[in-house]
Amino acid sequence: MVSREGRIAFPKTRVDSILRSRSGRIGRRARRGATTPDELAVQVTTRDQPGSLYQITRVIWEHRANIGYADVSPESDGHARIYLELEKVADRAALLADLSALEVVESVEETPTFAKIYGKRVIGIGGGAQVGQVALGAISEADRHNIRGERISVDTLPMVSEANLAAAVRAVARLPRARILVMAGALMGGDIATAVREVREQGILVISLNMAGSVPDAADLVVSDPVQAGVMAVMAIASTAKFDLARQRGRRY
Repeated sequence: MVSREGRIAFPKTRVDSILRSRSGRIGRRARRGATTPDELAVQVTTRDQPGSLYQITRVIWEHRANIGYADVSPESDGHARIYLELEKVADRAALLADLSALEVVESVEETPTFAKIYGKRVIGIGGGAQVGQVALGAISEADRHNIRGERISVDTLPMVSEANLAAAVRAVARLPRARILVMAGALMGGDIATAVREVREQGILVISLNMAGSVPDAADLVVSDPVQAGVMAVMAIASTAKFDLARQRGRRY
């Protein structure tokens, strides 16, 4: 059914038809940050055995619903939890009933979507001290907007080495709901700068601290103070803020 790392294993044609790329529905819903009446999020607990995921997706296909996002978490007791965000659901009750009726399924629970609970994501990557200060600014600013109805969460990843940092930056484009990246360090360049340009081409906004190396030249905006960088990152993606990063692009503060 799935690997122990929780990866979904479909043939390429199934990947193309079921799990869309970032430029497809997953990206649009992540930017919108809200659900529509024909969308449904469910968590299915199933036996971890060959064919289980196929049976679940077959039922979804029979209802002509579309899978916008999927996450599989194998458990140590021989079960797996499958979280699905579905679109174009015509009959929610019938779909849930048909999923529950599958022999391999232990339970089906309707849940709020990740976008509704955690919302848009700010990602901070780089040196531990700088990332901590970015998080301080971002979390404080996110709290200010979230109490007014926003949903913005903050994730940080302190790490070193060019290869690790470049891989982490490229992975941001694959993270669901990721909207903006803050590069926090004292020296970053080379393949990291290339990775920054790549994720910007995929729609991720990038703020860089004013550091040595070529990463600041590759970012949308350069900010010297890490706390302020975190604050501006949240403001750039908050619907309740009047801050347009496009108008600041290329500037240094």
